[in-house]
Amino acid sequence: MPVTVTYWAEHAWTDPAVESGVVVDVADGRITAVRTDVPAPPPGAVTLRGLTLPGLANAHSHAFHRALRGRTQVGSGTFWTWREVMYHASQNLTPDSYFALARAVYAEMALAGITCVGEFHYVHHAPGGTPYGDPNAMGEALTEAAAAAGIRITLLDTAYLSSGFGEPPNHHQLRFSDGTADAWADRLSAFKPADGGHVRIGAAVHSVRAVPADGLATVAAWAEEREAPLHVHLSEQTAENDACRAAHGCTPARLLADHGVLGPRTTAVHATHLTDEDIALLGGSGTGTCMCPTTERDLADGIGPAVALQRAGSPLSLGSDSHAVIDLLEEARAMELNERLRTRTRGHWTAAALLRAATADGHAALGWPGAGRLEAGALADFTTLALDSVRTAGPLPRLGAETAVFAGTGADIRHTVVGGRHVVRDGVHQLVPDVPRALADAIADLTTA
Repeated sequence: MPVTVTYWAEHAWTDPAVESGVVVDVADGRITAVRTDVPAPPPGAVTLRGLTLPGLANAHSHAFHRALRGRTQVGSGTFWTWREVMYHASQNLTPDSYFALARAVYAEMALAGITCVGEFHYVHHAPGGTPYGDPNAMGEALTEAAAAAGIRITLLDTAYLSSGFGEPPNHHQLRFSDGTADAWADRLSAFKPADGGHVRIGAAVHSVRAVPADGLATVAAWAEEREAPLHVHLSEQTAENDACRAAHGCTPARLLADHGVLGPRTTAVHATHLTDEDIALLGGSGTGTCMCPTTERDLADGIGPAVALQRAGSPLSLGSDSHAVIDLLEEARAMELNERLRTRTRGHWTAAALLRAATADGHAALGWPGAGRLEAGALADFTTLALDSVRTAGPLPRLGAETAVFAGTGADIRHTVVGGRHVVRDGVHQLVPDVPRALADAIADLTTA
């Protein structure tokens, strides 16, 4: 049923300022009007105490990686040893178990103020590579899980065809692979989500090592024909850069550019180890960059050149990726603080710019340009941060953006509204009442299978 409701926000970030007494009128899932300086809630309005922000967009997620939290923190290792643990976790997924896990993970995201997720999805088939009766059963499980958790999803269906340059998939990767880029495109073209109102379908190149060069144009063309988002892991590891140079005589960014992958609807994820030419290629083409600082630091990947990329023309978004934590405010904070450590200077982004990366620019990267803003006509997706927790108490409300980014956490989220509907109310998820138990049960089923 269409939702018609009025919300009264005690304070709200309307980009770039924080206003007090903000009325947000909602009808049919969209904001119809925003009024400021309203000192008290109008009759019948739903009160949101604290600082209301546009809904946060998690632009890069692998939902099943949530099962690795804690398990991969034991001892030392590298990205490559972490990857072996990830492969083992992926082998026990079924459509049913993936639905249960993803529903809990997406509910955790809603509790952290996330209203839209970009799911970088590559576990397509049964172990050994045998397609399910419905070849898109795993993608359907993810889109249904997002609906059950009350958030929007862009399913970034991922082409993953090889284990390295010129190498076939290993036994773990067989369930990721469709065999060829054309077969990937055929399978995805047949995917029609059961309930498409909360879903966008996009495409992804897992990486230049996982999609042969002659298949890159096929993936890019699929996205271009549908004006769909296209995402790609780029230069996360120096080993990938070295292998690409050995195979093709160029960097991964140059290879992507030469095969038509870069452009305004494309987002490069990580982009950690780039040359100056790579940065110019991404910025000059309008390709976005999704930074995932909590994962990049957890895996010791490095600090990407986010400042240089943005200056070159690449819009920035944020993602929680491996879900070492799920907290977009921490991702925003980490992007700035990482740069401070690297340069020993402060203030590379304002709090407003960091919030923009977590909201409007993240939604744009996921193909939802009508979300991420508190303004008439936008999707009625927003979240409210408490300003009276032990982390956020004290600063003046007009410093709410700075408080949110540099002090607040996902634990301070009190309300999350998606399409005008209250998904999280007073810190309690309305569709998944016991999210910790749902997570524990889903992870136990997966890791003991």
